[in-house]
Amino acid sequence: MANINDYIENNKDRFLNELLDLLRIPSVSADSKFKGDVLKAAEFIHGKLLEAGADTVEICPTGGHPIVYGEKIVDAKLPTVLVYGHYDVQPADPYELWDSPPFEPVIKTTEIHPEGAIFARGACDDKGQVYMHIKAFETMMKTDNLACNIKFLIEGEEEVGSDHLGIFLEENKEKLAADIVLVSDTGIIANDVPSVTVGLRGLSYVQVEVTGPNRDLHSGLYGGAVPNPINVLAEMIASLKDENKKINIPGFYADVIELTAEERAAMAKAPFNEEDYKKSIGLNATEGEAGYTTIERSSIRPTLDVNGIWGGYIGEGAKTVIASKAYAKISMRLVPNQDPDKITKLFEDHFASIAPPSVKVKVTPHHGGQPAVTPTDSPAYIAASRAMETTFGKTPVPFRSGGSIPIVALFEQTLGLKTVLMGFGLDSDAIHSPNEHYGVFNYFKGIETIPLFFKNFAELND
Repeated sequence: MANINDYIENNKDRFLNELLDLLRIPSVSADSKFKGDVLKAAEFIHGKLLEAGADTVEICPTGGHPIVYGEKIVDAKLPTVLVYGHYDVQPADPYELWDSPPFEPVIKTTEIHPEGAIFARGACDDKGQVYMHIKAFETMMKTDNLACNIKFLIEGEEEVGSDHLGIFLEENKEKLAADIVLVSDTGIIANDVPSVTVGLRGLSYVQVEVTGPNRDLHSGLYGGAVPNPINVLAEMIASLKDENKKINIPGFYADVIELTAEERAAMAKAPFNEEDYKKSIGLNATEGEAGYTTIERSSIRPTLDVNGIWGGYIGEGAKTVIASKAYAKISMRLVPNQDPDKITKLFEDHFASIAPPSVKVKVTPHHGGQPAVTPTDSPAYIAASRAMETTFGKTPVPFRSGGSIPIVALFEQTLGLKTVLMGFGLDSDAIHSPNEHYGVFNYFKGIETIPLFFKNFAELND
C-alpha cells in the first residue's frame, strides 16, 4: 500500500484545505435560517464525490434536507461497502463561548493534539470523519486500489433525528444493496489506544411544557399564592431520580439487559484514568448511578438528562415576574432491549402523574432511536480491527459507546445490513459543545486506515 501512503502524503495540504472549506459552510439542520447553507454543503459533497471518481452522484430530495448518494461499482462480483455519514451539524450556540468563530476553522496545537487540531463546528461530528471517506475513496481510485464496490449515503438530518432517512431507505432498497455499512461517526479511546465501537445507546428525546397562570404575573402581588411553573418544573425534574441517581419512572428498567460479571470485567480492561477524565472536563468528582463505574454509567446504563431549561425573564437586569410557562428538553439514553417509543410513553405518563393539580403539563416527543450492539466475529469487524492494527501498530479494543446513532438499527431493520463503527474522534473533541475540534493526526489516520479496511474486507469475502 506504499503508493496509497505516497498519494496521501503528496496531497496532504489539499486534503486539509478542502475540509476547511466544507467546515466554513454553516450547515445547521435544526435552524431554518441555515436551510440554504445545508443545501450548499450537500452540493459541496456532491462535487467532491464526482471529483474523487464516483460514476454516479445524486442530490436526493426528501421531506426535509437532501441526501447525497454516490457510487462506484468496480465489479458486481466484489463485495459492496455502503459508507454512511452526515454533513449537517449541531447549532453553534452559545457563540460567545467559542475561542474562535465556529464557522471560521483554525488549526491550533493542544496538549492532546500536539500536531494540531481543527477547531470548527462539525470538525469531528461529522464533516471531518465523512470527508476522510471521500479522500480515502479518491486515494483508492487514483492509485488503482479500490478493492470493493462503494456506495455513499450522506444525509443532512442526522442532528435532528434523521426523520426522512427511513423513508429513503424503504424507497431505495435495491439502490442501497450492499454487504456492510461502514460508519465513522464514533471515536477511539485515545490516539495511542485504538478501538472499534461495538455498541451504541438508543435515544428518547422530549420537550416538556408546564403552564400555570394565563399570563406572567407580578411576583410581589401574586408570589406565594399561585403556582410558579419554573419552580414546579424544577421540582418535577428533581424527582425523576432518587438519591442513588436511579431513574424513578415506573417500568423504565424493565427491559434493560444486565451484563454479566464476566462482561463487566472485560469492559474494565479498557484503558481509563479517572483523574485524567475529571481533569479533561474540569470536574472535582464524577457522579452517577450507584453500583457502576464511570465507564459503565456512560455506556451500558440508561440515563436521563436535562438538555435545556427556560422560562420567565432571562434578560439583563431584573424583572420580577412569575412566568406563565416553563420548558425543558430532556434526553434519555437507552441500552439494548429498551424501546424508545415505549420509554417515551412511560415518561409521558409519569410526568403527567407527578404534576400538581395547579398546573397543566404537555410532553412533546421529538426524535429517538434504537440501541445497537454489533458482532465482533464478523468479517467487517475483523477487517476494521486488522486495518487499525496496521496503521496504529496495536490491536484495537472493542468498546461500547454512550452515544446514539439511530440509523444503525434502521439499516438492519430496513436493509438487513450490519454496521461496522470505525471512527477516529476522541471524547475530548468537544462535539456538540463550543470549541469542537478534530485532530489533524486523526483525520489523516482515518484516510490511511479506510483503504486497508476495503482491502481486508475484500480478502475476507473472497
